[in-house]
Amino acid sequence: MLLAEIISVGTELLFGEIVDSNAAFLARELGARGVNLHRKTVLGDNLGRVTDAVRLALSRADLVLVGGGLGPTDDDLSREAIAAALGETPAEDPGLIAWLEGLYSARGRVMPQINRKQAWLIPSAEALPNPVGTAPGWFVRLTGEGGRPQYVVAMPGPPREMNQMWREQVVPRLPLPDQALYAVTVHTQGLGESDVAERLGALTRQANPSVATYFRKTGVDVRVAASAPSEGEARALAQPVLEGVRADLARWTWGEDDDTLAGAVGKLLGGRTLGVIEAGSAGMLSTLLADEAGFHDAAVTTDHARLITLGLTPVTLRDAGLVSEGAARELAAGAREHLASDVGLSVVVNTRGENAGQAFVAVDVEGRSKTARIDWGGAPDQVRERAAVAALALAYRTLRPAAEETQ
Repeated sequence: MLLAEIISVGTELLFGEIVDSNAAFLARELGARGVNLHRKTVLGDNLGRVTDAVRLALSRADLVLVGGGLGPTDDDLSREAIAAALGETPAEDPGLIAWLEGLYSARGRVMPQINRKQAWLIPSAEALPNPVGTAPGWFVRLTGEGGRPQYVVAMPGPPREMNQMWREQVVPRLPLPDQALYAVTVHTQGLGESDVAERLGALTRQANPSVATYFRKTGVDVRVAASAPSEGEARALAQPVLEGVRADLARWTWGEDDDTLAGAVGKLLGGRTLGVIEAGSAGMLSTLLADEAGFHDAAVTTDHARLITLGLTPVTLRDAGLVSEGAARELAAGAREHLASDVGLSVVVNTRGENAGQAFVAVDVEGRSKTARIDWGGAPDQVRERAAVAALALAYRTLRPAAEETQ
């Protein structure tokens, strides 16, 4: 099996000023093509460190993917680093110089001399065309220990350029294994990651199909993946394990793959309308529901007088306070009545002070209400998001048919 490493180059990536979406894209692409990705490394624009990283990667991998550092400025050092790691000297390629000059002349401009380094090549490198930028890539073929073939690929940092170069230029040049990947991600809510892993037991300890758990904002995801020579074989291999995961977690499952929790709630409305009242969550719940057909109306306010007109009683406000179970219940009922909706959903949140992180959510369906409490500190935006997700989860559990709940 082909072993790969990714080296992302850029000080802006290292310091978190830009999210490294290229590495995530390449990791998915490699997995889908049966390539075993061992490591991902992020480095700043430092010639010595990038050179060392390329050397080290070649000591243990068959395919080294270097992203970024192919621009024309002095801090774009990926070409120099690869050349130094391989002990080769870069030189200008006349064909690339002509291509670059043509790009600029087509725009009525003269190519700056600084761009000449983008036409560099080393003897073992082949230039990869870049139809949407000025930085050609490199495709380097090497012979490693024992005669095994190795490859170093350098691609530009802008995602649009890198994605297109990968698919059109790099993939056709690689000796990719005859392998297909089939994967399904099952979304759950209401169980912790350790609880999910415990319920799945030995399923999480097998290699192919693999079963992995991931904590997400909306709960715990379970990814079932299988690889085989064809997609049909991979699907057949994964299916028994996937059905086992679905059966073991049926009570807590709300969707799969691209499903959203808000979308799952929208489907369960079944033509009914949903009204929402939010106090302290800054409209986070309404934002999550914005694209759902059943979302009927919303009120987002912390003004006590306004909330009283929406169903909050002065007695509850005085005795229990706005962030209380009673207030959430009254506002869920108020969302049905005052927002003329079939289902009412409310969230009341405290993001600051002694009880920061405390929130209550409630749902009201046909005059029957359910509530839930959240008490988990964090930054205000985190508290609001957790509360909004908790409201969706409560709505989903309440609207879900009873027959499904008992599975």
